[in-house]
Amino acid sequence: MDGKDEQTLKPILQIQHLTHTYGIGTPFQRSAVEDMSFDVYEGEFLGVIGHTGSGKSTLIQHLNGLLKPTEGQILLGGRDIWAEPKKIRQVRFRVGLVFQYPEYQLFEETVYKDIAFGPSNQGKTGDELDHCVREAARLVGIRDDQMDKSPFELSGGQKRRVALAGVLAMEPEVLILDEPTAGLDPAGRENLMANIRDYHRNKGSTVVLVSHSMDEIARNVDRILVLKNAHILMEGTPQQVFARGEELLSAGLDVPQVTRVAMALRARGLNVDPAVYTVEALERELLALRKGGAAC
Repeated sequence: MDGKDEQTLKPILQIQHLTHTYGIGTPFQRSAVEDMSFDVYEGEFLGVIGHTGSGKSTLIQHLNGLLKPTEGQILLGGRDIWAEPKKIRQVRFRVGLVFQYPEYQLFEETVYKDIAFGPSNQGKTGDELDHCVREAARLVGIRDDQMDKSPFELSGGQKRRVALAGVLAMEPEVLILDEPTAGLDPAGRENLMANIRDYHRNKGSTVVLVSHSMDEIARNVDRILVLKNAHILMEGTPQQVFARGEELLSAGLDVPQVTRVAMALRARGLNVDPAVYTVEALERELLALRKGGAAC
């Protein structure tokens, strides 16, 4: 979080002893999230990782009120989002959730109308609506000449951008992305993540990224939350989390490819920090070794 102490940052979301249990009273009863507590800070880029079945999807659907806790609370701006159930729709405008493969949810006749759907439901009209739609389209790289096309004429990556723009147009305080690059080719993945990084940097909004890709997480986030079996296994900065690479691997999770290389070099006796997670950091480590010193 740009070197800022967490104590100086203000939480925008507070998850307090959250439990969600499916199939209560049946033989299939299980808790997908159990007694989970953590904060999400204003303006941070938070990564959430974990195995399939670790609780990631259940967790993020609580953050904007798509699911109601079995136990515990979700506070948005210090207020329980379920304090007034009739106003839960307003929470979903403030906390925008982009599902995995969101392009399957496109349904309007044109790209413009699809992007406009959310802000229209917020009550925006006229020039205000047009500005929101075009600004969101610009943020994700949708050209003006694509706005009147059917979204179904676009490529998979372009459809993904339209779906993302539809959420950005609502100007949420928190943007939650569930595997946003799933199914895209490497160029498409990096292009979309560059759009998301630009959005985060320019708008200063809070972004929560759920991803199976440790490299994607390592390159983008300020802090990582690691889930395992409905609980938080660990949390911290990328350096703090990937310093526990052996623990992650023993838990059946992965580490970035660069971290794997650093761990392998250290296992062979080289004095390399096993917590490095970017190519640049590993390069500094190796240059320091070559010069006979320690990396900064």
